[in-house]
Amino acid sequence: MDDHETPLLSKDLSSSSSSSSSSSSVVVSSLKWILKVVMSVIFVTWVVFLMMYPGSLGDQILTNWRAISSNTLFGLTGSMFLIFSGPILVIAILASLYLIISGEETVFTKKKITKFPRFRLWTFPVLVDGPFGVVSAAEFLGIMVFSVFFLWAIYAYTLRNLNVLDYFHVLPNNRSIFLLELTGLRFGMIGLLCMVFLFLPISRGSILLRLIDIPFEHATRYHVWLGHITMTFFSLHGLCYVVGWTIQGQLLELLFEWKATGIAVLPGVISLVAGLLMWVTSLHTVRKNYFELFFYTHQLYIVFVVFLALHVGDYLFSIVAGGIFLFILDRFLRFYQSRRTVDVISAKSLPCGTLELVLSKPPNMRYNALSFIFLQVKELSWLQWHPFSVSSSPLDGNHHVAVLIKVLGGWTAKLRDQLSTLYEAENQDQLISPESYPKITTCVEGPYGHESPYHLAYENLVLVAGGIGITPFFAILSDILHRKRDGKDCLPGKVLVVWAIKNSDELSLLSAIDIPSICHFFSKKLNLEIHIYVTRQSEPCLEDGMVHKVVHPSVKTPWTNGCSMSVLVGTGDNIWSGLYLIISTIGFIAMITLVDIFYINKYNITTWWYKGLLFVVCMVASVLIFGGLVVVFWHRWEHKTGEVEANGNDKVDLNGEETHNPSAAELKGLAIEEDVQNYTTIRYGTRPAFREIFESLNGKWGSVDVGVIVCGPATLQTTVAKEIRSHSIWRSANHPLFHFNSHSFDL
Repeated sequence: MDDHETPLLSKDLSSSSSSSSSSSSVVVSSLKWILKVVMSVIFVTWVVFLMMYPGSLGDQILTNWRAISSNTLFGLTGSMFLIFSGPILVIAILASLYLIISGEETVFTKKKITKFPRFRLWTFPVLVDGPFGVVSAAEFLGIMVFSVFFLWAIYAYTLRNLNVLDYFHVLPNNRSIFLLELTGLRFGMIGLLCMVFLFLPISRGSILLRLIDIPFEHATRYHVWLGHITMTFFSLHGLCYVVGWTIQGQLLELLFEWKATGIAVLPGVISLVAGLLMWVTSLHTVRKNYFELFFYTHQLYIVFVVFLALHVGDYLFSIVAGGIFLFILDRFLRFYQSRRTVDVISAKSLPCGTLELVLSKPPNMRYNALSFIFLQVKELSWLQWHPFSVSSSPLDGNHHVAVLIKVLGGWTAKLRDQLSTLYEAENQDQLISPESYPKITTCVEGPYGHESPYHLAYENLVLVAGGIGITPFFAILSDILHRKRDGKDCLPGKVLVVWAIKNSDELSLLSAIDIPSICHFFSKKLNLEIHIYVTRQSEPCLEDGMVHKVVHPSVKTPWTNGCSMSVLVGTGDNIWSGLYLIISTIGFIAMITLVDIFYINKYNITTWWYKGLLFVVCMVASVLIFGGLVVVFWHRWEHKTGEVEANGNDKVDLNGEETHNPSAAELKGLAIEEDVQNYTTIRYGTRPAFREIFESLNGKWGSVDVGVIVCGPATLQTTVAKEIRSHSIWRSANHPLFHFNSHSFDL
């Protein structure tokens, strides 16, 4: 009797559990939908107001708003803050709640195949040869919206300027000078409206970037564009006043003016000079050839922001405060994370000169393939941080992360020399103890990257790489193979890797991934093709057949006294990062309230520049005090959970690889495991013909879901984008979906 009742009871429990899970899923989906709608409404309303603000209607809306809200505790400053900066902070808080509800697991399902090609606004390339580089459809729409806004703002402010001239009855002799200064004022206001968005793309762990799943390295281009526009308007702002004061013969007198009530000129001059230095040194030619100069001068952003607040006071500074506050939050978290010294488990040099570092990480660190880290080596520089793509998958192991570093400039050359010194010291008998070894001390920021593993959302992948751009594809391939082996969600069934390299010695990079050891008989689970194009050699060298298996001896690092990477990063735990944002924001509002009640209002403080300084101090102090309190508890939680998970079964050997206990089937297949060379084709003296490649895929893959990911130099990205955008390829390939993404860095 019991034998028959048990399955019945199990069936009931299963049905109940399934019903509960379905009900929970509906609730979560409903909450996510509501949050999306609310965030969308707030954002659209906010953007529409910002675009209307230069006109008479926008000015009237702001006047009515101030009449309603300026009588509150916060006064005019609070009124301006709520309407200009408040919406973006509210969206950030709602975004953190959305990510907490969404969780970390993403389930990928097959997409419905349509008869006609379709594309995503964020990924389909529209412009490829313009000054902006490769521009997607969504980016093109954004450029058009901003362009229309600038034209509209200049037109609307010109009309308002002419009305002001008539209203004040300016004398004809002073009319041109007055109009020039008034125009300068308007240019400054347009610059402030641009600056509302300026700091949002460079918050590496930004909750907003995670919400729309745009990684930091891609969003930096928006910061570059906005930076050019903002500094153009600020420069015109300053130039108009300089010309006007020069005509009046009062240039030096007014240039060094620092009024207590109203705009303080000298702080504005200092802020503008700092901005100009950052602007000039950030131009592509300077940044490429003198990266250190660009990096050091860009630290003047502190001077730029602080003296801007002194220049305009708290009332106008509150317009741009929202984005700056989110940046300060991100910067403090990055600073706290990067203070930790991280263990280098091993380091080795490949025959092509590329270096591989294996770094220690905690088991609970969250990241996806196509992520990257910022690395500092204190023996080389205490100030320089350089970004590198992660070459290992999150599923490669719980305790390590690997990066490949190509020697391209002075910093990477010094790192190679340092590792050579370490290798020589390791083999010298006269070294008595590890303490006498030369050291390599690393600090890490990140990992950063896409919020979701979008490379798993396509049934077919085309991975196009140039040179060291192959690095993130190792993480993608490893991630897919691990998931295939373990039976996890993973759509890709066919992967084509197109890799263009200059010389055959770069083939040794393939030793960074051992595909057969990850997934034996991988050809039964994944249709993998690797096409390599060696562009500067017409024929193979004698040793090319084995070159990818040759690796220089690795350097083990028993001398390090650091620890694993810190999980205190904005792209880490959703709950803790959400608490960090929410509590810091509440603390900022509370601190501003207390300062207003017990200091500004009580002592009748009216000095504009001083109130602007107090505003900035409150922003920083709220992050340090309230955000710092959350970070302390977050750090303790990290330490406690790290100790628990460190007692797991996965261990790391000194070569940076975690032990894997293979199954019986895997052990049986060890003797006849497949060689990845059987799926690799090497062509010499030629470049990839992407038109032919895409047309051939149409015949082999048919009308199926395709994702195209490009990692490499701008010329490679442009070439692939042209073919993707090409009408002939688009019609003949008949692929429903293309995904274009660039993942490259200026080192």
